[in-house]
Amino acid sequence: MDHKRHNGSRLMGGPSQAKRGKTMGEWEDSPSQFEEELSMFEEADMDAEEMEGQAGHDVIPVGDLFSADLNPRWRRPPAPSLDPSSDTLVFQQIDLDYYLAGMPGQSQGKVPIIRMFGVTDNGNSVCCHVHGFAPYFYVPAPNGFMSAHLVEFKKELNSAVLKDMRSNKDNISVTVLAVDITRKESMYGYHGKHIIDFLRITMAMPRLIAPAKRLLEQGFKFAHFPTSNYQSYEANIDFEIRCVCLRKRYKIIWKTWWRDENDRYRLNTQKEASLCQYEVDVGWKDLISHPAEGEWQRIAPLRVLSFDIECAGRKGIFPEPDKDPVIQIASMVQRQGETEPFIRTVFTLQSCASIVGSQILCFTQETKLLQSWAEFLRTVDPDIITGYNIQNFDFPYLLNRAAALKVNYFPYLGRVRGIKSVLKDLNFQSKQMGRRENKTINMEGRVQFDLLQVLLRDYKLRSYTLNAVSFHFLQEQKEDVQHSIITDLQNGNEQTRRRLAVYCLKDAYLPLRLLLKLMCVINYMEMARVTGVPLTYLLSRGQQIKVVSQLLRQATKQDLVMPVVKTEGGEDYTGATVIEPEKGYYSLPITTLDFSSLYPSIMMAHNLCYTTLLQKGSVEKLGLAPEDFIKTPTGDLFVKSSLRKGLLPEILENLLSARKRAKAELKKETDPFKKQVLDGRQLALKISANSVYGFTGAQVGKLPCLEISQSVTGFGRQMIEQTKQLVESKYTLSNGYQADARVIYGDTDSVMVKLGVATVKEAMDIGREAAEWVSSHFTPPIKLEFEKVYYPYLLINKKRYAGLYFSSSASTHDKMDCKGIETVRRDNCPLVANLINTCLQKILIDRDPQGAVEHAKEVISDLLCNRIDISQLVITKELTRTAQEYAGKQAHVELAERTPSTCWRTTFPLTHNTTWSSSCPNLSKQKRATTHAVKLREAPVLAAKLCSRQMVCVCNFHLLYFSWCFGK
Repeated sequence: MDHKRHNGSRLMGGPSQAKRGKTMGEWEDSPSQFEEELSMFEEADMDAEEMEGQAGHDVIPVGDLFSADLNPRWRRPPAPSLDPSSDTLVFQQIDLDYYLAGMPGQSQGKVPIIRMFGVTDNGNSVCCHVHGFAPYFYVPAPNGFMSAHLVEFKKELNSAVLKDMRSNKDNISVTVLAVDITRKESMYGYHGKHIIDFLRITMAMPRLIAPAKRLLEQGFKFAHFPTSNYQSYEANIDFEIRCVCLRKRYKIIWKTWWRDENDRYRLNTQKEASLCQYEVDVGWKDLISHPAEGEWQRIAPLRVLSFDIECAGRKGIFPEPDKDPVIQIASMVQRQGETEPFIRTVFTLQSCASIVGSQILCFTQETKLLQSWAEFLRTVDPDIITGYNIQNFDFPYLLNRAAALKVNYFPYLGRVRGIKSVLKDLNFQSKQMGRRENKTINMEGRVQFDLLQVLLRDYKLRSYTLNAVSFHFLQEQKEDVQHSIITDLQNGNEQTRRRLAVYCLKDAYLPLRLLLKLMCVINYMEMARVTGVPLTYLLSRGQQIKVVSQLLRQATKQDLVMPVVKTEGGEDYTGATVIEPEKGYYSLPITTLDFSSLYPSIMMAHNLCYTTLLQKGSVEKLGLAPEDFIKTPTGDLFVKSSLRKGLLPEILENLLSARKRAKAELKKETDPFKKQVLDGRQLALKISANSVYGFTGAQVGKLPCLEISQSVTGFGRQMIEQTKQLVESKYTLSNGYQADARVIYGDTDSVMVKLGVATVKEAMDIGREAAEWVSSHFTPPIKLEFEKVYYPYLLINKKRYAGLYFSSSASTHDKMDCKGIETVRRDNCPLVANLINTCLQKILIDRDPQGAVEHAKEVISDLLCNRIDISQLVITKELTRTAQEYAGKQAHVELAERTPSTCWRTTFPLTHNTTWSSSCPNLSKQKRATTHAVKLREAPVLAAKLCSRQMVCVCNFHLLYFSWCFGK
């Protein structure tokens, strides 16, 4: 709805003048393009299923007689009966968690049980309770420790953990289930493959690992052994991630297919715990996982529900769940792999005219509407729930509204019986995303895939309104309904409520279209398969968890254990090199040579890893010869692969070889859906490989290693300089070439070379030759490749350039490529981007620099004469930290600091409640601002105000600011 997606101003496109000028009474009931699309869905349904029970334009006045059988399409396909003694249960896992429960014959009380949710090939839902796995961690065994000491160690540690408890609500009597001696090796540093005794401590519950670790690190004494501070290993691994590495022979990968062998599982026919069609209990060792290869790359027909709500707010006040009713909920359900939703439903308060291709359910009471929609959700049983900002608006509003109306059965939205969906605040901070305050709702067995959160994480856009995003990716927009008239439409008649229902349906449909267009679900599913991380972790956690999972999986195979490192932030290291640019406009072709997967290649070529790092004094202690190790450009030492192959190089080799296989299969594949899956897989493999280096350099992380990260960048700097020297020494007039080659710019993993040739084809040919020749001077798999030719080329400064991009054809450019210039940056207004884009086209394509100057003068003149639309003067910028935490001055930060003035007054914008007002005497009567009290993180675009040389706009957690400085 508009309240959460700030659709008040259209930055691009916009409604027709005919519609824009009409009042509600003059509204033409002519079908929109979206309604025509709905009618096409209806025709397709009639042809395919002969109206198997859904009259596409049914209007059902439900009253008090709501039934889950109103539409036979809502329910999943009937589940065939299973005989555990002869039938095998195969399903694709989509979510997992764990819970605590008592086990018959267990004296220590409750134990953790893993709960997997999945879908079969037939579309039947599965809940699989996996028994027999307990959390554990490691500490090195003290000197002289023998098997006879295990009982005493376990007894003392159990007693210490029990005493440390503030409360024992679970009535735990045994906290330590077992202590075993095992032979392992620390993965941090090269020890000459020196395996030592470790104690594997198995705890009763995951939450008991932290206090046990703390007690052992602070100092622990037992028997005749003195008090010792024990270094812990793998005590900071999530319980779910730990499941991946229980046994190396299982090769467990999340988001893949599982098989419960016949006679190895127990079928729970009563389905006491969940709403799933199959509910089974199985032992951990009896569960088989299939790697995502061959036939197991397929994706089950997952059900994806997209929904949107509308609220009847009061004039000028943002809707509040304790006061303002929910008047409509539109829902669309689509099977993964299909292109059209097979369920299209609107739950509406009061009567509503029919909408072709959709089912309208009318209610006279809001309580019945909410209760019925919750029952609808449980009946449809979606695997994935999506929408736009559902995490921070729709779900919180529905839960709070249901609580206000005492709709007691509403909040049971998950797949586990008896567990309420509860709203909590979540504070998340990362280098990529900054600081964010979100809501989180537990919904066991269902993946909440909020499209807004995905877009914020993966795409850099000027505006994240649903309208702007849809226009950007789909060239479509929302239905033409302003948020200010929603309440009036609801209070009108059946036709006005129909108009609102169409609008609501479109808002539920657009997220499905965007998911399909951007392949979001497929890409995230493949990332989950590649990294071994549950899908929900990818949506809610940072980047490091993906590398931890892969590292732990590989370490388990080699009997290595990961230490817990205290991270408090450390010294920084020198990053990539940038060759000083020779600024200017180049009318001759410029060849770009690029290192393929530079940092992963360096780590593989030089065997850089935790397991190969030689710490101070290790060379003498281990008696290593000079030929056994290398010294990196930063002075760090690593053993060669002849002594030990590193874990990280092995992980990278596996990822890159798997990517090569996926790309080869992609070329052969003809099925469009399978091609999407393979493309998502190769992209996930590429991203995973590139994230390994960043993991080692994260000073606040699970396992930072400055020696690895600074060595990688050191090799990178050395290679860029060496490439420059090699190219400029060979491609010279004295060696028979047309001119002396000159590297005019280099950055991180690429160099740009002026070869002095006149044509693009010659630049391409010599570029390929140069790449091959330079590659021969580096250790495999490091490889320099010809990437592209720029012709002409405008080099403005470091990381700021533009040119016509030639890669495949020497006669036609692929695009006008811009880096770091205002056309692609988001910290400026559309006017600047459009101006510079037009100027670049005149300079690079038309070869008309004077035309570019004249155009710039014309635009500046229009700006000074107030002939520019105000929507072109909007900067979108998010304030994700306090003003003091920003390194340099930025417009939106300055705005936040300066707002207590005669023109603007506001509280600090990271707070929830913000008041904007204006009392500036310079404003005309027509432009004078009004006061708005808004919830900043949920507010729509409320106003665009012009005051002297400043324009300010409030939108959904964005502050927009533009100063007309270039017009001075």
